[in-house]
Amino acid sequence: MNAYIFPGQGAQFSGMGLDLYEGSSIAQELFEQANDILGFSITDVMFQGSAEDLKETKVTQPAIFLHSVILAKILGASFKPDMVAGHSLGEFSALVANGTLTFEDGLKLVSQRALAMQKACELQPSTMAAVLGLDDDIVEKICATTEGVVVAANYNCPGQLVISGEVDAINRACESLKEEGARRALVLPVGGAFHSPLMEPAREELAAAIENTFFNKPQCPIYQNVTASAILDAVQIKSNLISQLTAPVRWTQSVQQMITDGATLFTEVGPGKVLQGLVKKINREAQTASAAYTKEA
Repeated sequence: MNAYIFPGQGAQFSGMGLDLYEGSSIAQELFEQANDILGFSITDVMFQGSAEDLKETKVTQPAIFLHSVILAKILGASFKPDMVAGHSLGEFSALVANGTLTFEDGLKLVSQRALAMQKACELQPSTMAAVLGLDDDIVEKICATTEGVVVAANYNCPGQLVISGEVDAINRACESLKEEGARRALVLPVGGAFHSPLMEPAREELAAAIENTFFNKPQCPIYQNVTASAILDAVQIKSNLISQLTAPVRWTQSVQQMITDGATLFTEVGPGKVLQGLVKKINREAQTASAAYTKEA
């Protein structure tokens, strides 16, 4: 069974999407439509902007979404998912790819999500840190006993968990984690505490936008970050998508469940190969690939 997976923030690179634009009339049309929807030329930033330009949340999230969704569109008839999943932001790309959201609605929600998250980040100094080489339960226990807001945010693969919270609490937790034997506990260069209670203002703002958007019945199951299980019900998908901003990304558990449910090939759709690497660390036997398309003659 074919599982298509969609990356989240951090996969961006300067020049991303230019090859799609130059190689496909469908891509050109969708990129131009995106510029109109967003009200600024995101193609200029994606194709010619610096890595620094692409780091801004209000740019990064729509840029990665566009790269993934447009690549899925130009794959045409060869795009045949039996199941989909996306890492954090990538969940929105997955929902367009499996027909739950239209391209336009997906892009509008991603843009609103990015702006709401940016605002939430500015309310309080917060950050995230990558923890390597410890079991999840040890990391969870240290988060629970550290003063301040700090929680497990991204279960990326066994031995790699990202924590999220207030700057001081993250620093305290990192010291405790190193004492506990973590190979690394490294504060990440991110703008805020994604997938933590500190994103509550963004969750409330995004909830209204999601509730007012029509969700179709998906063409195949999506394994959502919040539940790590196959979802086909549009109402439940909405609810999980709203919860996602303050809840952890259960990527390890999602991939394990997809394999249990019959996934034999994981194809990453979008910039980079980060998710393929994580899938291999979750299950060495899993087959992975990057989505490839044929340029128009």
